[in-house]
Amino acid sequence: MQMPFAIAVQKCLSNYVTFSGRAQRSEYWWFVLFVILVCVAAAILDNLLGITFNDDGDGPIQSLVGLAILLPMISVAVRRLHDTDRSGWWWWIQLVPIVGFFVFLYFACSRGTEGPNRFGLDPLRRGSGDGGSSGGPRFDPADFDDALTPSRVPNVPRD
Repeated sequence: MQMPFAIAVQKCLSNYVTFSGRAQRSEYWWFVLFVILVCVAAAILDNLLGITFNDDGDGPIQSLVGLAILLPMISVAVRRLHDTDRSGWWWWIQLVPIVGFFVFLYFACSRGTEGPNRFGLDPLRRGSGDGGSSGGPRFDPADFDDALTPSRVPNVPRD
């Protein structure tokens, strides 16, 4: 079941510091598209307003957007790695020049492990019982609702 664009963006922004769990491919790639669109819009706005820091076109709006998007982008990438049953520490492979980018790209494009793994339930089968094999996949927003409640957050005092 593919996650719709708006739900993917909403989930990534609401779980901006959640490094546990799993993110399916559609969630990750829709959020990457959102980040690209927002960064391009911020750069255009900086240039239209003429408020750039240097000749490269970097401006304050683009910088603030980049800072705001940094943590959600890292967290969804870590959750994407978890879906492929890899530790979030593999995110750092991107620091290896040239090769690291392609290794991470391969990981991000890989199909997630079927069924539960050490990082959580399969995001494609969550809430459907049989994985949506009977009658085709149907979208239910409740399948993607991972709201943090006191019972799901560790070390939170309960009333």
